[in-house]
Amino acid sequence: MPIDFRRSWSDEDLELYRDNVVRFIEAEMVPHDEAARQRGNVGHGIWRKAGALGLLCADIPGAYGGGGGDFRHEAVFYEEMSRRGLTGMSTAVHTIVAHYFLNHGTEAQKQKYLPRMARGELVSAIAMTEPGAGSDLQGIRTRAQKDGDGYLLNGSKTFITNGFLAEVVLVVAKTDPALGAKGTSILIVETEGRSGFRVGRVLDKIGMKAQDTSELFFDDVRVPADAVLGGAEGQGFFQLMGDLPYERTIIGVTALATMEGAYQATLDYVRDRKAFGKPIAEFQNTKFKLAEIATQIKVGRAFIDRCVEDLVAGKLDTATASMAKLWGSETQGRVLDECLQLFGGYGYMNEYLVARMYADARIQRIYGGTSEIMKEVISRAL
Repeated sequence: MPIDFRRSWSDEDLELYRDNVVRFIEAEMVPHDEAARQRGNVGHGIWRKAGALGLLCADIPGAYGGGGGDFRHEAVFYEEMSRRGLTGMSTAVHTIVAHYFLNHGTEAQKQKYLPRMARGELVSAIAMTEPGAGSDLQGIRTRAQKDGDGYLLNGSKTFITNGFLAEVVLVVAKTDPALGAKGTSILIVETEGRSGFRVGRVLDKIGMKAQDTSELFFDDVRVPADAVLGGAEGQGFFQLMGDLPYERTIIGVTALATMEGAYQATLDYVRDRKAFGKPIAEFQNTKFKLAEIATQIKVGRAFIDRCVEDLVAGKLDTATASMAKLWGSETQGRVLDECLQLFGGYGYMNEYLVARMYADARIQRIYGGTSEIMKEVISRAL
């Protein structure tokens, strides 16, 4: 059966917005995805185009140049990209950075950066992960040392989404290593012409080939005193923890939309592909597998929609957001594996959407907090 793509949180205006998003994706993203996969990044041009159409920072207030909508508008863009297996342009990370500015930045920082991010003039990234510190954010070694009227930033980061194209990076660093988590701050680094800043290699991943995940290096990078997010040192860990439910809901949303896209592609394939004289959709095994997948998607839709509604209402708690991330990413992996199996050998070929989705899905259980970390967070709330 076809999946009912209606969302409980949607309305007529949002569906009109969805139509605009789909037109943009089909015209500007889908035709260039293979070239971006070969190149390892989508380029700055697509960001500028999306910004010009008001598709970036859709849930940032209009006073700061954003779309003035809410998380539902962002979810529409994530869903429509995910259904098509488009992972090169990480608008999710861009929006997460925008929310760090909105929720924690000074008024001057909001005015300076948010309008340019909404216009696509500044592609953004957040640099947390280091070669020796993954989920352990307290173990970071990047140091921001006071020097005159500013700071000298030294360290390295890895697995940075949008890292190659980023024009503004939020860098998590220790401003006072003796204070542990309380000595952590987030510094704003504009990359253009920044002495001592260097982008390393675009990392060779098993999936998400069009996404510019990079290494970043900071060697005596000088930033001004007002580059500390929020204007005060020592708030970095608190700022990071405060925005995790937003990020984890995004992962749940994209996971479910990817499952929907994979299911539809699989349904089309098994109805067309014949074996032993009849469409493989008519075999009992195929029917049962599709029934299982459809059920998981249908049940998941109710939960993820509720999370979206609660996030918009400002009442989504950390444990529930972690459940959305855990359930979404784990189920996505299982569903994509089943869908690929129904394609047979063709499912292993990168020219097929399901193969790309399968490879892309694996990272969902790692970034934004591993599945193991999600279980730890959830268990503390029991």
